[in-house]
Amino acid sequence: MATKNNPNQLSLIKTIKSTKEAFISIRNYLAGQFVGATRDDALLDEVIKCLFCKLIIEKDEPHLLEKEIPEFELSKKIRSIFLKVKKEFPEIYKKDSEILLDPTSLAFVFNEMDFSIINSESDPIGDAFEAFIGSDSKGNSGQFFTPKSVTNFFVNVINDFENKTVLDPACGAGGFLASVTENLIKNKIPRKKIASNLYGIDKDTYLSQLAKVHIALLTGDHPNIINGDSLSLKADKKQIRDLLPKEGVDIILTNPPFGSKIIAANSEVLKSFELAKKLIINSKTGELKTSDKIANNVPPQVLFVERCVSLLKPGGKLGIVLPESILSNKSYRNVVEYLMKNTHIDSIIGMPEALFKTSGKGGTHTKTCLLIATKNSKLKSGNKIFMAEAKWCGQDSRARKIPNDDLPQIQSNLITFNKSKYIKNPTSLGFNILDTKILDGILCPRYYDPQAEKEIDVLKSSHTLVSISTLISENVISITTGDEVGKLAYGTGTIPFIRTSDISNWELKADPKHGVSQAIYQSLSKKQDVRPGDILMVKDGTYLIGTCAIVTKADGEILYQSHLYKIRILSNEYGLNEYLLLALLTSSAVQKQIRSKQFTQDIIDSLGSRINEIILPIPKSAKEQKEITEIVKESVKKRIEARDLAKKAKEYFNFN
Repeated sequence: MATKNNPNQLSLIKTIKSTKEAFISIRNYLAGQFVGATRDDALLDEVIKCLFCKLIIEKDEPHLLEKEIPEFELSKKIRSIFLKVKKEFPEIYKKDSEILLDPTSLAFVFNEMDFSIINSESDPIGDAFEAFIGSDSKGNSGQFFTPKSVTNFFVNVINDFENKTVLDPACGAGGFLASVTENLIKNKIPRKKIASNLYGIDKDTYLSQLAKVHIALLTGDHPNIINGDSLSLKADKKQIRDLLPKEGVDIILTNPPFGSKIIAANSEVLKSFELAKKLIINSKTGELKTSDKIANNVPPQVLFVERCVSLLKPGGKLGIVLPESILSNKSYRNVVEYLMKNTHIDSIIGMPEALFKTSGKGGTHTKTCLLIATKNSKLKSGNKIFMAEAKWCGQDSRARKIPNDDLPQIQSNLITFNKSKYIKNPTSLGFNILDTKILDGILCPRYYDPQAEKEIDVLKSSHTLVSISTLISENVISITTGDEVGKLAYGTGTIPFIRTSDISNWELKADPKHGVSQAIYQSLSKKQDVRPGDILMVKDGTYLIGTCAIVTKADGEILYQSHLYKIRILSNEYGLNEYLLLALLTSSAVQKQIRSKQFTQDIIDSLGSRINEIILPIPKSAKEQKEITEIVKESVKKRIEARDLAKKAKEYFNFN
């Protein structure tokens, strides 16, 4: 590497930057200086060649690491070493492959690569890939590369890989396999005994090659990476099953592509999947049944659940990243039933929406869960499932690093639970539930949040606990939803069209830009029947679900959208009135329940019909009911007065 005294002299070892910082520096240099390639994947290919050469140097010629070598001599030496690389890894590099970097660029690259590959505690190839390609590069195909924190979580929790075959059927660049490799190296397993037990499959040629390179660099050996389709089980003219252990693999770790718009397989392939069959919903009972017909477009994540289970040996372990909607939406109830029937579910961890968000507009806000299960476990029903819900994952919604990360604590809690099957102090970061207590096929952890239940239980003695479904059945309240008028209707008139963003701090803040015409109002006003005293509550969205506002006389004529509930008091049973109800709906005890019962539907969350399950803690004391009512009524009154004053101030300066 170039020294400060003589930039044309190279010493191959120093310690300044992290591997990620080194690759960012290399990427920026090559993008501006290297003639012959500008695309990041082409630049990465050259850097990977250098990494292989560095691996050979560390293994066979470590004395070179202590020398200062002139730039031109270094270039000749590296090119001669690359001949050894091609000979040792013919499945990666053809005979006519060459290093394209000029001597100066080579010198810069080796100057920056001041870390050890063999003794590295990080993942150099993973850092290189992130620096050059970025974690959202395959987002259009539903392939969002798994954060290192997640691959390490699965590996650290399972932590039983010695002499075990491990497969990732959607391996991408090999992130899961890299974490397994690092785990085995830390447990003193010789590198030469690792690669032969690692299997990866990816239908993207470039990614499968990159995964092969990835593991080869970490182990110095030849992993079993297959360029093929895990769903059709075909790789070129070969059958993938013939390339895997006949009895199945011991462990599968994977983050399959997800997305409802992705065509996962053709009709012939779909016929082989039980989970590809169309579901029929009984309109009277709501019961789901599987038909003999194949559904039109089955999302890949659904098919990968079945494929993973089929490729495991009995007793094998599955660790998989799934969209939360798979584990909560009624339309995917067959997937939950399949998992419950064919595996014992060991643990499920809900992750925040920010997990797969990357810088800029990259990544996805899809909420996911980490699921670990054991195939065909002989354990009978009544087993404990570990659950947790992470609020933070080490980055925010803009992919900026933050100190808040719940995953390490959840990992610690799960490892302890796996040893004792006991949790001393259940919280959202670790609790357990019997599999017999799973309701309506719902597996997402936040639905069973123990903290929401605790807060309600504390109020038993002083409050009447009554569900919204009970209040509806006893005609105490009614709940309806609104309508959509379409964007073309916005601005056609002055009648406010209330949307989710117009509800804040108990009041309606209508945007005049979304006013609709009198004709549209007349067409919907009778159906919607909005009256003063009605409460509008956000039903769909993400952060606003559960936000409430009360309709007053000052609001005049309005319409409201379908993403809102309209809740109306029909009788004063239990001492309820609109002001007391508004206070109850926005109380901490009720809002925690709402958080636990809002599920992801593809991109947005929804509370849906689960609003009926919410328990309202109504004070038993008539005096307390009256005090709360008066406080809320006065607050609403003052908000209306403040709004009227603001309106008058605006009119005062309106000289038109």
